[in-house]
Amino acid sequence: MAKTAKTTAIRTGKASPPLFFRHVSPGPDDSTLKFRLLHFWEARKNVKGGPGILLGIEMLMIDAEGTLAQGFIGQNRRNQYEKELQRGSIYTLTNFYASNSSGDEEDIEGILTERFRVRSFSEFEANCDLRGDLHDVVGHLKLVDGQALHQRPILCTNDDSASRKVMVHLQLKDGPVMNVYLWDEAAESFRLKFDASAATPTVLLVTTVNPKKLGGKLCLSSMSSSRVFLDEEVDPTNEYLAWLTTNPSVTSLVNPVEVVKAETLTIGEISAFLKRQPAQVAYFDCIATIDDFKLGTEWYYIACKNCQTKLNRGPTTLLCPKYGNENATAVANYRVEMSVYDNDEQCTFIILGDAGKDPTGRKATELIDAYVQENGGDAVELEVPLPQCFIDTIGQTKKFRIKVAHYNFTSTRLSLTATKIVSPAELPPKNLPLKTPPGTKVENTELAESSGGGASAIDDQKKAKRTKRSG
Repeated sequence: MAKTAKTTAIRTGKASPPLFFRHVSPGPDDSTLKFRLLHFWEARKNVKGGPGILLGIEMLMIDAEGTLAQGFIGQNRRNQYEKELQRGSIYTLTNFYASNSSGDEEDIEGILTERFRVRSFSEFEANCDLRGDLHDVVGHLKLVDGQALHQRPILCTNDDSASRKVMVHLQLKDGPVMNVYLWDEAAESFRLKFDASAATPTVLLVTTVNPKKLGGKLCLSSMSSSRVFLDEEVDPTNEYLAWLTTNPSVTSLVNPVEVVKAETLTIGEISAFLKRQPAQVAYFDCIATIDDFKLGTEWYYIACKNCQTKLNRGPTTLLCPKYGNENATAVANYRVEMSVYDNDEQCTFIILGDAGKDPTGRKATELIDAYVQENGGDAVELEVPLPQCFIDTIGQTKKFRIKVAHYNFTSTRLSLTATKIVSPAELPPKNLPLKTPPGTKVENTELAESSGGGASAIDDQKKAKRTKRSG
C-alpha cells in the first residue's frame, strides 16, 4: 500500500485506473484501489488477566464515490504499514483479498455519517475463530452478569479483575441467545451507561465483536475498538426498540438456568473448561452415576425466604447478608453433597435448592416439619437425618444440570453445584470407571458455615446399599 499526496491526480499511462469498491469481487485481486482513510484502530483478542492479543489493524475507508468499506492489515504486516497511516490521507492499494460485506458498501452523504455492520447469528457462526472482519451485533438483553432484568441488575464496580468484564446474554432477532463478553473500556462504558439510565435498558449494540467458541458454544467478545450503545442512542437500537414494541412476547422474563440450552459435557470436560476459560457463570448438563453421600454434613441450610441467601445468626434474630435485613424470614433449602462418577472421573456434586425436590417431591422445610412431628421435640435441637429417598438413588445414573460460578475458577479442587436433576440417563459405553479417590469439595462462601439441622446418620444404611450394588 502506497501513500499519495492528498491532491494527487489519478495516474495516467498504460496502467489501469483505480477501481471503486463496487467493482471489487470476493477473492484475491491484484488490481489497484484508491481510498481515503477515515479511521484506523488496533484489533485485539481479549485474554484473561492480560492486555489482549494484537491481531492487526482495522481500517474504515471511503472511495471517490462515497462508498464505505472496512479493511484489515494482519499482524505480520502491521510494522510495515502502521507508521504510514494517517487519518484523512489518500492511499492506493494493490494485491489484496476481498470478502463479502453483505450490502454495507452504500453511498453516504458525508464521512461523519455513523455506520454499523450488524450481522446475524449464522454469519457470526460462519466466521467463528477465523480472525477475519469484525462486525457488530444488536439484540435485546436477557441477563446481565447472570441477573434477570425484572429487578435492576447490580453491576460490579470493584477495582479487581472481576470488574474488567461484563457478561450479558443477548437475544438476537434471528437466532438464539448469545453470550457477549465486554472487556475493559467496553465493560466500563456499558456500566456507566447502564447505571445512568432512568429505566432499565433493553437493547444493546456492540461494535467490532470477535466470534469465538467457549466450551463448545459460540460467543462474542469485545475488542479494544468496541463501542457499546443502549436503547435510543443510535438508529439500529432505535429500530430494534420499535420492533420490540410490535413483538412484546420476545421480551418475556426468563429463568437464568433456561436462557441457554445446556451443552452435555463429561466431568473431565467441565474441569478443562474451568482451567482454560475466563471466569464466568455457565450451565452444562453432565451424566454421572451416584456413588455415595458424604457423611457428617447437614443436608439443608437456613436461607432467606426472599433471596435464598444463607442467613447468619445474630444475637436474637437471623440476618440476611445480601440485603442487610435483620428480621429475615427463614426457610430450609436443600444442600446435599454426593460423590459421583462417570466413565473417567469422580467428583463431588452439591444438590442445591429446588434440585433436591426432584428425588423427594417435597420441599426441605416440609420434610423437616414431618420428621419433627413424628419424633417430637424442636427442629433446632433434633438431628434430622438425610431422607431415605436420597440414599435409594445410590447406584443410579442421572443427567444433572450443573452451574459453574466465579469461585469454581479460582480453586484447584473440583466440586460442582447441581441446580436440577434433569432425567434418568445412561453413561455412554466406554472403559470401566477409574478407581480414583473421591473428589473433595470447594466451599461456597455463601453456604460454608453451619446452618442448622443435624449431621446425617446413614452409615449402616449406606453400607447395606453399597453391598447390594456390588452383589
